[in-house]
Amino acid sequence: MTVDDADRAMGEQAALLDQRYGDLEPIEVIERAALRYFPDQIAAVSSFGADSAVLLHMIATVDASLPVIFLDTGKHFEETLHYRDALAEDFGLTNIKVIGPLQLALNRDDRDGTLHQRDTDACCAIRKVEPMARGVEPYKAWVTGRKRFQASTRTALPVFEAVGPRARVNPLARWSPDDIGAYMQAHNLRENPLVAYGYLSIGCFPCTKVVEAGADARSGRWAGLNKTECGIHMPVLDKSLATAGNA
Repeated sequence: MTVDDADRAMGEQAALLDQRYGDLEPIEVIERAALRYFPDQIAAVSSFGADSAVLLHMIATVDASLPVIFLDTGKHFEETLHYRDALAEDFGLTNIKVIGPLQLALNRDDRDGTLHQRDTDACCAIRKVEPMARGVEPYKAWVTGRKRFQASTRTALPVFEAVGPRARVNPLARWSPDDIGAYMQAHNLRENPLVAYGYLSIGCFPCTKVVEAGADARSGRWAGLNKTECGIHMPVLDKSLATAGNA
């Protein structure tokens, strides 16, 4: 099968899965993806951010040994790192995979750690997109916690989508903030402590601000810039995945 054939086949499979299962409850989506369609070939990706506990609790309910990829950019809030460890213990997650940027790339392009001040896209490429590609490259599919309400770029987010020959699964795509809050409360889940200070979408500390009242959750990311995504969920990941696969 050629690369184009593999991409086309996954595009067709993802579209069919989205049509068939896109209206199921999130935990049912995870069960279908992890146990039926991509067994032993799927991971989850989590930022351990504002409401990551919801997806991680569901994953642990289905399979606590499912790989969970965490991108350690080297620029996280300390609270996020502590939260990662606390949730892993809370839920009995046994397969947290921490992926960081390549030291060679940092030495070449961000030796003093200030690249984010000059070029946020380049910083994200080194600290997020390339590590993400390495993290998911061994798998046929991966699960994210993205939701349609988070930003204008996500309003048409499907539950199943193709990324080249791989599938990306977004079980929480249809959920509202009320759905998230109700699940957190029903299961007594701890939230990232930064939420109490108004951080509703939590990334690297230099590029994350408190969200103003009434603004969408991701408005605190790269505030003041014409940027809403780091690239790990965008088409630019396709190229990085191809590079990782040929490394």
